[in-house]
Amino acid sequence: MKIHSMTATFGKLENQALELRPGLNIITAPNEWGKSTWCAFLAVMLYGLDTREKTTKNTLAVKERYAPWSGSPMAGRMDLNWNGRDITIERWTKGRTPMGEFRAYETQSGLPVPELTGANCGQMLLGVEKSVFLRAGYLRLADLPVTEDEPLRRRLNALVTTGDDSGEADLLAQKLKDLKNKCRSNRVNGLIPQAEMEKAALENKLSELSAAKKQQIAIQQRQKELEEQIAGLENHKKALEYAASEENNRRILQAEATAAAAARHADILTARCADLPTSATAKQCLENLLSLQQQLQAVQMDAHLLPPPPQAPNVPPCLYNLPANKAVDQVNTDIADYHACMAISKKGFPFWILAVLAAAIGAALLLAEWFIPGLLMFGVGVCLSSFSVVRISKEKAAFAARRTKAESIRTRYGGGDPQDWLASAHQYAQKQAAYDAELTQYQQSRQQMNQRLSELNAAIREATQENSLPGAIEHWRSVLRLHDDLAIAQQEQQRAAEHAAAIKVMAKVVEKPTMEDNLNWSETVTAKLLADAAFEQKQLQIRLGQCQGRMDALGAEKDLQDKLDAVNARLDKLHKTFQALELALQTLEKATAELQRRFAPRIAKAAQALFGKLTGGRYDRLQLQQDLSVNAAATGENVLHTAQWRSEGTMDQLYFALRLAVARELTPEAPLILDDALVRFDDPRHAAAMEILRQEAENKQIILFTCQSREQ
Repeated sequence: MKIHSMTATFGKLENQALELRPGLNIITAPNEWGKSTWCAFLAVMLYGLDTREKTTKNTLAVKERYAPWSGSPMAGRMDLNWNGRDITIERWTKGRTPMGEFRAYETQSGLPVPELTGANCGQMLLGVEKSVFLRAGYLRLADLPVTEDEPLRRRLNALVTTGDDSGEADLLAQKLKDLKNKCRSNRVNGLIPQAEMEKAALENKLSELSAAKKQQIAIQQRQKELEEQIAGLENHKKALEYAASEENNRRILQAEATAAAAARHADILTARCADLPTSATAKQCLENLLSLQQQLQAVQMDAHLLPPPPQAPNVPPCLYNLPANKAVDQVNTDIADYHACMAISKKGFPFWILAVLAAAIGAALLLAEWFIPGLLMFGVGVCLSSFSVVRISKEKAAFAARRTKAESIRTRYGGGDPQDWLASAHQYAQKQAAYDAELTQYQQSRQQMNQRLSELNAAIREATQENSLPGAIEHWRSVLRLHDDLAIAQQEQQRAAEHAAAIKVMAKVVEKPTMEDNLNWSETVTAKLLADAAFEQKQLQIRLGQCQGRMDALGAEKDLQDKLDAVNARLDKLHKTFQALELALQTLEKATAELQRRFAPRIAKAAQALFGKLTGGRYDRLQLQQDLSVNAAATGENVLHTAQWRSEGTMDQLYFALRLAVARELTPEAPLILDDALVRFDDPRHAAAMEILRQEAENKQIILFTCQSREQ
């Protein structure tokens, strides 16, 4: 197959075209130009887009990674030559499925190519599955190591060992596995597990049938026991009813006797109450007396609660026999007298000075021989002197009398300041006034209380007819008690009569039971036991029906045993078949393993030749493992080492050689796609790789995408 051109609306590519030619196509472009996008587009055009792929934390799904940046629907076209025919294939988006629509037609005539469909296009054009193409003819720098893949392993094995990649051996192995899985794939799937489950089900049914039969026998036995128990309880119930009937007859006689006694007692009380006032009159009189008694008790309580008479205030000794309203005036008068007595009176004119002066003048006149004037003046002086002596004596006597009166007043008030006498008088006057007011109020309250008590006693004497109040109350109470006793006796008489009549009505004749009664249960317990037994009978009948229904559903024991024998025979045959299939698979796996060990040398030989060219003959030994990993040794090395022992460039060259060898075997007609696969090659090995690609391009189309210019 050769690709002529591709047109893509895919990722960053917006309706862009890429022209190709047979042989080696070198497309040099910088990073982020779209080289990897064209490679992914080519794979999608051939094998379609896996819409089930999910985006993970580390990788984006193709449908999201290469969604057109412009927002246009994803679409593409590829013009190619296949088996000498120019064909165009197209894929486009319709609805919500990207690249879900497909069409293949002849480029010139437009006639459809029916053998190509969206599902088989890549398989038909390249002859291999998608996974084989991606590992053999699609080389990217990140994916150079060849990893094991079942379709890749199968094709390599078949091609190298038989020259045919149809995979008949694998198909046979798959058929054997399918047959084995049909017998048993796991614990629950397959003919053997199904037969085992059928066997277990039949065994369970037989076990259930046996248990149901045992349960049926136990239920029937219990039913017989219950019938005997119910018969005994019914007989005991009749015995209890007969005993109750006898007790009812005794109670009837007793009730009639009680009714007669009640009637006699009622007649006696009726005779005693015939001459007494009526119950209403006695009740009214008793209520009046009790009301008067309550009022008397209330008045007595109020009298008891009256405060004691007020105490007269103490009268100061100085105010004895004085009314309180005159005490203050008397004290004011005494204070005025006291102050008057204590006041110092002014001294009279000093006549003794005149007497001395007159005597001196008289003496002077006598000496002057003026005898008459001198004697007169001397006499005047003597008179004045006598008058002065008498006057002083009187003044002293008056002062002593005032002092005595003041001391008498002071002594009467007990000394102290006269203002204290006045304060004491005022205090006494206030206390006396308060006492007088309290005394007046007390006397009024006492007078009112005595008046109420007198009126109440008069009402009591009138109501009791001069008898004592407690006696009158007790009299009317006794009258009421007689009336109450009569009413109670009449009610008791009626109740006893009704009770006797009711017992007679309820009484029924019960025959004595014929069976002997050995039970001692009460009527309540007997009824409960009968109810429980009846309920258990119903439950047993239900269980017996369920048991019979279950037995009917399980089927006959002989039929079940026949089915179990048939299943055991079939299961034995299946086990033998399963063992035979296991033996066949083991034999085929051994043969397949032997064949797998044979394909490695052929691929390894081709890869070793290519690797030797790439490295200028430095590596002369190469070994391919069953999982497609590669060990290599340089000239002079005694031990083969894995690729991880080499430099990154050498590792790329080793896997490049292996990829070319695998592509030669599996995809000889398919284009070889390389995406920056030679980036880490040094110049000599890069030149060797380009020479190998030039030689390969003579037989197949090669498309080399690179970001370097040295490939040109």
